[in-house]
Amino acid sequence: MPARATTSPAIPAFVSGPKKNLIGGKWVDATSGQQIDVINPATGKPLCRIAQGDATDVDLAVSAARRAFEGGWSRWTPHQRRKLLLKIHDIVLDHFDELALIETLDMGAPLSRTQGLKEWTSQVLQFFASQCDAGTSSTAQNSLPGNFLTLKHLAPVGVVGGIIPWNGPLIGLWWIFGPALATGCTAVLKPAEDASLSVLRIAELMTEAGVPDGVINVVTGYGADAGQALAEHKDVDRIAFTGSIGTAQTIVRASVGNLKRLQLELGGKSPDLVFADADLDKAVPGAAMGVYTNSGQVCVAGTRILVQRSIHDEFVERMTEFTKTIRVGDGLDPNTQLGPLISQRQLERVMHYIDVGGGEGARLAGGGNRLGGDLAPGFFVEPTVFSGASNDMTIAREEIFGPVATVIPFDDMDDALQVANDTPFGLAGGVWTGSLSTAHKVSQAIKAGTVWVNCYGVLDPAVGFGGTKMSGYGWKGAREHVEGYLYPKAVYINLD
Repeated sequence: MPARATTSPAIPAFVSGPKKNLIGGKWVDATSGQQIDVINPATGKPLCRIAQGDATDVDLAVSAARRAFEGGWSRWTPHQRRKLLLKIHDIVLDHFDELALIETLDMGAPLSRTQGLKEWTSQVLQFFASQCDAGTSSTAQNSLPGNFLTLKHLAPVGVVGGIIPWNGPLIGLWWIFGPALATGCTAVLKPAEDASLSVLRIAELMTEAGVPDGVINVVTGYGADAGQALAEHKDVDRIAFTGSIGTAQTIVRASVGNLKRLQLELGGKSPDLVFADADLDKAVPGAAMGVYTNSGQVCVAGTRILVQRSIHDEFVERMTEFTKTIRVGDGLDPNTQLGPLISQRQLERVMHYIDVGGGEGARLAGGGNRLGGDLAPGFFVEPTVFSGASNDMTIAREEIFGPVATVIPFDDMDDALQVANDTPFGLAGGVWTGSLSTAHKVSQAIKAGTVWVNCYGVLDPAVGFGGTKMSGYGWKGAREHVEGYLYPKAVYINLD
């Protein structure tokens, strides 16, 4: 249901006037002078403008990052980097209400969601601060004749290029800046043109915290221009990318020039399995919000809900009733649970898939409409449920990235696993069951980087996550993420 109107909070002063790129510690216009309109997806109206950076701006930013990496930043000790990360932590948290509001205005997520990211942000920054000694040297035994001392060391790879999507830049940027600062790398970040404002404001706060010039750089612009230039740049040592498979394949091809290291978190069509012995009072809202959180604009969304046939009809009925209780509206309204889609383009994409689903024979059990009335100027879609679907339908095969759930019946565990794994993706999955044996067997058999049991979507940055198959490679979070910003080095010292 649409959220009821309420008094909106004051718009932050930051959301006014044109925004510039951060290059080498200075805020500068795009060299072309071009700008991009920033649209509030809840109203369809412009908020401000950002710089339309291109290959020239990226080259300037990479050069600044290289100078910083080879300059004074290379002499910072782990303790100094840790203190800097903790100072950034304190400044960011002090300004978090402002940052959450900027994020809501820019990409539409409800304040209830963006404000709720404060504790996670604290956790992720403290985690990366704890990893500043990841490059510490250690001794290793060797079998060489003579008297040799062998040291093993992890050294920073250099300049890291980060390309992040629009569905959560307030948290997405820390997967780039956090490990870069922890390891002594430098970074050039290209946020999505649809949602760059929170990244730019955090970059301001990071410079205020004392990040040296050139250690972090932000270039806004279109993916085909700035993003492609960053992926191709021969002085970038590592690319960390989150986004679509098609763009990732372009990045892989672009990386061959200097054999960049890559970390790719890509799409998903994650299966969420509900067995007949599941507690439906928990499974229905849990599986539903596994789809609808952030209006379905989440890579790990459990959009293929596989339900045991004996409870399929009851589950669909209860889920459809649950969707009617979800408040959809402007994210500035504290009653809102689901905000708009990011853009008119994404709205058209989601509505296309809804049309395709009905045309292929899935039953539209609930939702399926663009919302009108007071919400008509924005990009709002009802939470949607398709039932009685089969796994060969387009809505079960392709990532929609919107609030659309596809419910597929299954007979037994073998049937469920065959359907669950019949996908090119492998990012996440879920299991709802009252049986510990079922939980163990199914969670081990699902081919995905993360599996949740009787819950969905929780993530600890100290544990991390990643994908398999076409959902990418490389781990985000945990020690593995940090070590991806380092390369191993062995040193042999002849003591004779």
